Amino acid sequence: MTDFFQSRQLSVKLGRIILKNPVITCSGTFASGLEYNEFYDISILGAVTTKSMSLERLHGNPPPRIYETASGMLNSIGLQNEGIDCFLENELPFLVKTGAAVIVSIFGEDTQEFNKIARRIKSYEKEIIAVELNLSCPNVKKGGMAFCALPDEIYRIVSQTREILKTGIIAKLSSNFNNIPDAAAKAAKGGADAVSIINTIAATAFDINTFKPRLGNITGGLSGPAIKPIALLKVYELAKENIIPVIGMGGIMNWEDAIEFIIAGACAVGIGTANFINPDCGRLIIDGINDYMRKRNINDINILKGIVFKNYGAII
Repeated sequence: MTDFFQSRQLSVKLGRIILKNPVITCSGTFASGLEYNEFYDISILGAVTTKSMSLERLHGNPPPRIYETASGMLNSIGLQNEGIDCFLENELPFLVKTGAAVIVSIFGEDTQEFNKIARRIKSYEKEIIAVELNLSCPNVKKGGMAFCALPDEIYRIVSQTREILKTGIIAKLSSNFNNIPDAAAKAAKGGADAVSIINTIAATAFDINTFKPRLGNITGGLSGPAIKPIALLKVYELAKENIIPVIGMGGIMNWEDAIEFIIAGACAVGIGTANFINPDCGRLIIDGINDYMRKRNINDINILKGIVFKNYGAII
């Protein structure tokens, strides 16, 4: 593997969050990182984002939960997890031992649940670099969609989390509502260091032979290359407003996709569905970015951030 830390400046800053490189994993696609550490040293990643944790154990949605589509994947996991206490006591210590930077993703059905989870995390703040507030999951019956529909709710959750925690805060927003700039502004006002866009897009599929839905929950979230052009536009439109640092995600499968998001204005990029296809894609993407910079004689990744709208901002 290329010794990228020695050759190029890949470090990026998102508010109080400093990443050694701009490549992180998306919540829900990397478990807690421990399994993937068998394929490569996950400490090379900018950060590992855990699956979203609730206050208590959640069983998730009924099966089937995953269905492959053209250039993408539908999932309806329903945020299944063992609860925040189980993660903090049993999984976080092993993850920290790998040397990985950790972003803990959390989810609540209401503001009070977010607050309770944040208080559980407070004693572990020194072991993580940020908390991601998952405000946008499209395949659960409560929360998620409702939060992003009402930017004032985003402000309330972010600001109350900021009162509890000093670590970095990332607000994960939805593209299923046409209000990303307003939602991002409320997140910034509440004390978030960054927002991540886009989460999966609400979608479904049906079997024409059985006349039944392909997903047990009927509705799921579409991810993969199919949503990349949409995600790129959302990142571009938000980044050029300069409201808050943006983590771009949605259909990133290789280093070329990652560079495209960065030149569109993303400070960092999230790798999701690609993890299911190629378990060591994170390593390959970091190497690819570093090699691209070397070939073009670019010494600092931040030079590339937003270069599209800096040069061609009037096009759209």
